[in-house]
Amino acid sequence: MTFRKAILYTKILLIGAVFTACSKQEKSDGSASEIAQSEFPQMQPSRVKYAKLSEAYINPKKEAVERFCNKYFRNEQNSISLLVAKNGQIIYERYQGDANRNKGIKIEKDTPLHIASVSKVFTATAVLLLADRGKIELDQKVNSILPEFPFPDISIRNLLSHRSGLRNYAYFVEEKGVWDLHKTLTNQDVLNLFTEKEIKCDCPADTRFCYCNTNYAMLALIIEKVTGLTYPEAMKTMIFKPLGMDHTYVFEYQKDKETATPSYKGNMEIALDHLDAVYGDKNIYSTPRDILKFDLARNAPTFLNDKLRKEIYQGYSNEHKGEKNYGLGIRMIEWENGQKFYFHNGWWHGNTSSYITMAKENVTIIALSNRFTKNTYAVRKLVPLFGDYPFKTDDDE
Repeated sequence: MTFRKAILYTKILLIGAVFTACSKQEKSDGSASEIAQSEFPQMQPSRVKYAKLSEAYINPKKEAVERFCNKYFRNEQNSISLLVAKNGQIIYERYQGDANRNKGIKIEKDTPLHIASVSKVFTATAVLLLADRGKIELDQKVNSILPEFPFPDISIRNLLSHRSGLRNYAYFVEEKGVWDLHKTLTNQDVLNLFTEKEIKCDCPADTRFCYCNTNYAMLALIIEKVTGLTYPEAMKTMIFKPLGMDHTYVFEYQKDKETATPSYKGNMEIALDHLDAVYGDKNIYSTPRDILKFDLARNAPTFLNDKLRKEIYQGYSNEHKGEKNYGLGIRMIEWENGQKFYFHNGWWHGNTSSYITMAKENVTIIALSNRFTKNTYAVRKLVPLFGDYPFKTDDDE
């Protein structure tokens, strides 16, 4: 190659490099973290092809659910957002009541409601996705990720299964001198208070089950630390967006406090308070249709590796014999015959929620309400319509 040709060849390479760099820059300008986010684990929509339900199957089920709803949610004063599906096919839906009484807005299928502690299922799912990708280990100590966490014996698995022994932040901040109740508490504040106020555990790690919101507030911080995103961004990137959950979001206090669907007790709207900025344990708003997409994805064989998926659905609280137990982010009932039932309920302010997942029968039952009622939890009575479970129905009472 002559000297002149070598110079020409070098110029061509330089022009090509500049063009490539500009192209990459143009692509990344659309989202500052687009490239980084592609490295995060993301849930995939279910690709399972279920058999189509016949009208002969659907009609009696639909009529039975309708009778149930007419008893427990008989008029517009009983706000409800309810869905029953099998094989991913919606059998019955009901949406009624006030989304915002002052503005005259009614609850519809796309109205996001606060799902309260059902949020824990989503937080656990994000943690499990990170574990599946090898970003964390379930038996890893929390303080290896959050160095300021002052309890060296507590693991991520302890948080997921409510066996950490941590005290509930909702209670200890009420104690004199711990927190100014005029100030809004955050997840980081909860973590800081452990050391600043010398908050002790209720019991040593992994000695007993104690359902505690603090566990999932800490898991939200772990998600943030590992991903480098805020919890709302991480949940959107890893779960909501890839599943097409277009009406689901994490409540951010300053951003959403004026627009989020309020909750009620009777006809009285319940005001937000100092605990409403803590997320992970609560503060996801969603719809039954979006949660159905999530449930189908969680029950798909491609969700997690087999070993990790099995760990979700085993009971971790066996120090006392009984039917009630807790897995990794899911409540469960275990009967002596080996049959198991998985669900999660929630309550926050006037919001109540129930999520029932019946993977063996491919059935999903979801009920949400923003007007306080325990009738939301009565959807368990629908379970015997789809499987041989020893729950009482209205016909049994």
